[in-house]
Formats: sequence, structure tokens, C-alpha cells
Amino acid sequence: MARRTSRPPRPRRAVVLLSGGLDSSTVLAVARKKGFEVHCLSVDYGQRHKGELAAARRVARALGAESHRAARVSLSLFGGSALTDDAIAVPKGRSEAAMGSDIPVTYVPARNTVLLSMALAWAEVLGAHDLFLGVNAIDYSGYPDCRPEFLRAFERLARVATKAGVEGERLRIHAPLLRLSKAGIVRLGTRLGVPYHLTLTCYDPVRGRACGRCDACTLRRKGFEEAGVPDPTRYHRPGKEK
Repeated sequence: MARRTSRPPRPRRAVVLLSGGLDSSTVLAVARKKGFEVHCLSVDYGQRHKGELAAARRVARALGAESHRAARVSLSLFGGSALTDDAIAVPKGRSEAAMGSDIPVTYVPARNTVLLSMALAWAEVLGAHDLFLGVNAIDYSGYPDCRPEFLRAFERLARVATKAGVEGERLRIHAPLLRLSKAGIVRLGTRLGVPYHLTLTCYDPVRGRACGRCDACTLRRKGFEEAGVPDPTRYHRPGKEK
């Protein structure tokens, strides 16, 4: 009688919210390093920096995601943010102190709540019990939906609002960058082989290039400088474009 060969256990599945920027791309690499079968979700929510969606596709392929889907939900219908309302200017040239002084106009009302809800819906279909996102210590001082309290509350919500949670499965929200500075994130991603040249971290890109002056660009540039890692970002240079 032929002996049965045991199959290796299937890796746990996880859904990663992938914007195509520095943080979420690093999180994708972390999830892969932990051995998860990763399914990436990007969301077109009406943001002015839609170029990040193309960056997300590039990064998902480069880092070996099992699948990548792009969903659409129009938060621009409501506006209220410099990222979804053309009537509100994206702040440029601000100091780090000014960035952390209040909730900035780049905050998109309820964005992370909406995005996590969409990731949770897909996770249930996939049978995944783990969600990853790229919030970090630099952001949660300004954005209310990047704070540890929000993440813990959403995890509790997921356990009572889903079939999987009610049936006893523990649904987890992973934010592995939460306590890291931008420099720490760059160092981590560099060790994990994140192709940062494929990413886009800018609130107001110009012809496919990072503007170099918005808060996201300022923090990204500073992160590479402090990490001692060459910055591969192609920044916009006024008057020198072809």
C-alpha cells in the first residue's frame, strides 16, 4: 500500500492595505517575512494623488503578493480634506513642529475606518484573520484614525461585527510600524529588500514625481537622511522638466 505523504500546512492568509507609499510597502514586506500568504488591497477613494495606485501595483508584484485588488469608494463625494477636495490646498514647506501641532487638512474624514472595513470584508471571504496597515508614530500625533486606541477599538468591533468573529475566530489588526520613526521604517524596509524606488509618498505629485514640499515628502526625505540610506525618490524640480 502506498504511503500517504503529508502536505505542508498552508500559510496563514492576511490582507494588507497597500497604498503604494513607503509605509504600506514596508508593511507588506513585514507580512511576507512573517510567512503570511498576502493579499493586497488598494483603494481609490477619490484622492488627488492617484499615482499611488500604480505604485501599489508595482510593489505588490515586486514583493510577491499572492493577489492584489483595487477597490473604489468615493470619499471625494464628501470632501473635507486637501486630499479629496480641490478647493483645499495641500500644505507645503511646513516644519515638523507645525505638522504635529494639530489635525492637518490632509486628514480624510473616516478614511481608515472605511479602508479597514473593506479589508475586513475581503478577509472574511478569504478566510483570513489578520489585517495589516502602515500607520506609524509620526502620523498618529495628527491623524485620529492612526492612534493605538483606534486600532484596538476596530479590532474589538471586528470580533463582534463579523461571522468569523462571532464564531470564535480571533481577528487581529497588525500595525508593525506604529512605534517607529520614518528613519526606523526606512532601515527596516531596506533590510527586507523593499523596492523604495517603486513607491510614491506624496500628497500632490507633479507629472508622476513627488512634489518634494508636502508633509509626506518632507517626512520621507528626512527619514532617508536620518537612516543614512540614499533616497531613490524622483522629486519634482520646477523649470527642469522635459
